[in-house]
Amino acid sequence: MTIEPLYASESQQSSTLADRVCHEIITAIVKGEIPAGAKISEPELAKTYGISRGPLREAIRRLEGLRLVERKPHIGARVVQLSVKELLEIYRVREALEGMACRLAATVMPQEEINQLRALLDQHQSGIEEQEGQAYFQKEGDLDFHYRIVMASGKSKLQELLAADLYHLVRMYRFQFSLSSSRPTMALREHHQILDAIEARDEELAELLMRRHISASRRNIESKLNQP
Repeated sequence: MTIEPLYASESQQSSTLADRVCHEIITAIVKGEIPAGAKISEPELAKTYGISRGPLREAIRRLEGLRLVERKPHIGARVVQLSVKELLEIYRVREALEGMACRLAATVMPQEEINQLRALLDQHQSGIEEQEGQAYFQKEGDLDFHYRIVMASGKSKLQELLAADLYHLVRMYRFQFSLSSSRPTMALREHHQILDAIEARDEELAELLMRRHISASRRNIESKLNQP
């Protein structure tokens, strides 16, 4: 018989703190509260999040693993800032791969999961209304429409690429470039259309709509970047 300790070990407590702070910093980066290219100041973050330097450094290491933070010689740790070329390349890759994931989801996604995703989109509608149509922030993982579609594809390589390696980096740019008077509402409408095609088991239409959706986001980014 194994008796569990009454109190978590110091290392377990440190790991829990690192988990919490890592999640909070991810949200701050995605929302632009810690902007792309910003220097990571350990003393400042320790003060902001009320955490000691040990767990904070562990959280920063995790952020490096998620490609949200990079460490450069003689500069230190900074939030990643993609070049225009790198950013648009990622969107073109997303267009192809998420389109494929959507096609696959249309063949295997259970009706119960489709119903749950429909309810999630209703929650997203409420969130957009609270922001008066100016933002569409999707929390990570199962609360993210794109994540749910990728996971529903059932293909581990697609999940690895789109729901792990590039996931938070894409979320950061997806959210920050959706801040406009029209794009959040339009993006939600496109999500509903994609889900309609999945529910109808129309593989070709589901893929086409997802590709168009991501292509529209890319064009939105290009137009913002080209503004004087």
